[in-house]
Amino acid sequence: MEDYIVQHSSSSAPPFIDAAAVNKLLDIPSLLVALEQGLKNFSAGPSGGVVMPVRTVIPVGDESAVLCTMPGYSRFDEGLAVKLVSVFPGNAKIGLSSHQATVVLLDAKTGEMLCLMDGGVITALRTAAVSALAIRTFSQTQSGKVAIIGSGVQARSHLLLLRHVFDVKEVRIFSRTSANAHKFASEVAEPVKVFDSVREAVEDADIIVTTTMATEPLVCGGWVKKGAVIAAVGACRPDARELDTQLMQSAAVIVDSRDGALAEAGDILLAKAEIRAEIGEVLGKDRAEFAEDGQTVVFENLGLAIEDVVAAKIVYEKFMAAK
Repeated sequence: MEDYIVQHSSSSAPPFIDAAAVNKLLDIPSLLVALEQGLKNFSAGPSGGVVMPVRTVIPVGDESAVLCTMPGYSRFDEGLAVKLVSVFPGNAKIGLSSHQATVVLLDAKTGEMLCLMDGGVITALRTAAVSALAIRTFSQTQSGKVAIIGSGVQARSHLLLLRHVFDVKEVRIFSRTSANAHKFASEVAEPVKVFDSVREAVEDADIIVTTTMATEPLVCGGWVKKGAVIAAVGACRPDARELDTQLMQSAAVIVDSRDGALAEAGDILLAKAEIRAEIGEVLGKDRAEFAEDGQTVVFENLGLAIEDVVAAKIVYEKFMAAK
């Protein structure tokens, strides 16, 4: 039997980088720069050197739980990784997060495992960072009011990242659970208001971020300020939506991936909305090439494996440098 035992080249087990360490090592300026280049490379097609499929999703049990796998390779970054994400909606009943994630980083030259790391912080920060890049590109004002629909991890990470690209003058919060909305509000440094309805929260907002698990539209086109930028983060299934048909059909719709959006974005599929461009095609270019003056812009942010790859590389390299 010994003849069949696989021999490992490394004498020690790959390290596990926990959430606290990931949070410390993943600095925001480096992340924004790396993501911008990674998204451009992805949208460049084969010449960009990014290889990744649309995420694979399998159902688990009979309570809407799913397991997602997100592999990706970047030639530019010499990065190879796969993220495993589980979504168990019932976890809230037992005091656990509904989303759990782990990133496996591999050596892009040999395929050896370099490390395991907590994927929750990476998911939260890289998702919000991509929204921030879109908002920086499309907002027609550099300061103003931000409406956040939801009060969970993505709500908090989006406010954190927005501060790097936008002068937040007021935060307007709506959450279906009032206690959660007020708890979130208590953590906000800027002037903050909690509203009893989505409509009140989004009216007069310059930036709107939706981070919910809604399946029916929460935000209607008639409520949204002319020229507002919306980062739609929560609806990641073809049968789920946060934005109504009027809003989707009148806005300039930008996506992270056309293939991903056409497979998963209920906001787009159910409204039969037109996709204007991928964010990687837009970054570094003029807003006017993709949206009319005063037109609302919707960025459908589903999340891509290339984002996990570049974020994991930053964490790992800083981790190794500190040893």
